Amino acid sequence: MPKALVTGSAGFIGYHLSRRLLELGWQVIGFDAMTDYYDVALKTRRHELLEAFEGFCPVVARLEEPGRLTRLLDETAPEIVVHLAAQAGVRYSIEEPQGYVESNLIGTFNLLEAVRAVPVRHLLMASTSSVYGANEKMPYAETDKADTQMSFYAATKKANEAMAHAYAHLYGMPVTMFRFFTVYGPWGRPDMALFRFVRAILEGEPIEIYNHGRMRRDFTYVDDLVEALVRLAEVPPARPETARAIAPGDSLSPVAPFRIVNIGNARPVELMDFVAAVEKALGREAEKIYMEMQPGDVPATWADTSLLKRLTGYCPDTPVEEGVARFVAWYRDYHGL
Repeated sequence: MPKALVTGSAGFIGYHLSRRLLELGWQVIGFDAMTDYYDVALKTRRHELLEAFEGFCPVVARLEEPGRLTRLLDETAPEIVVHLAAQAGVRYSIEEPQGYVESNLIGTFNLLEAVRAVPVRHLLMASTSSVYGANEKMPYAETDKADTQMSFYAATKKANEAMAHAYAHLYGMPVTMFRFFTVYGPWGRPDMALFRFVRAILEGEPIEIYNHGRMRRDFTYVDDLVEALVRLAEVPPARPETARAIAPGDSLSPVAPFRIVNIGNARPVELMDFVAAVEKALGREAEKIYMEMQPGDVPATWADTSLLKRLTGYCPDTPVEEGVARFVAWYRDYHGL
């Protein structure tokens, strides 16, 4: 059985990826710190569902613990590592930046050191569309400059990309960084907009609409993201013989087995259309409070997914109305409504 280490396995995306790999016959070592950034009971329930699979092995520990990941890799010898564990949240990074230093920078450094000591076939690491920051050219392409991050969260993710590139160059580690765009779906994080919208509407409370609704997001359904990751895992980058060997539009590094890949729906949706999809799924109209743009936020995101398509033959395609309806069905079931 192929074996994978998934960090952040009790998280939103980590849970879905781990479950898909287990269903495909993989063994999964699920590494998670079970931090209290949001409801730990939700994380615990995700791990409980994964533990129903014979091939799942949970490990509760912190990325920041020196040597912990190296020992784990040495003991388990996975073929691939998917690094999803991180301190998430754009706005929380303004309030508590220290947590992002510890988890996203020190924790990722420890992971890179572990993979250097115990090499794997492919290391896949989560970045974010937030690294594009103040870029105005859209859709965002992986080869565009990304030097104007608008939040400390985004800055730590851009730093992760630079760190991983250096390790790929120095030690020949095949690394794919994936920049995902506004992922949503069942088992999502309570701090995410869809979760907050649904909860507020069902409880008869108003929802907050930032930038007076003049926002667009490339909403990506979580199952589509997972499908892309499973396919990308089979396409580890190789160091090119020359820069001329790199195909146009490919983000492959000229000096390292390192590539950046966007994962998005490639169809930006107006925020008010997203809200309308929530209202339709719930059968209720929301009371709305219109507000200014939040610090660290951007008015729009839009992924160019042509590289993902070229590498894997796949692109996300779940319509927002369908994805939102699935989330609402899960939310009602989970909360017994």
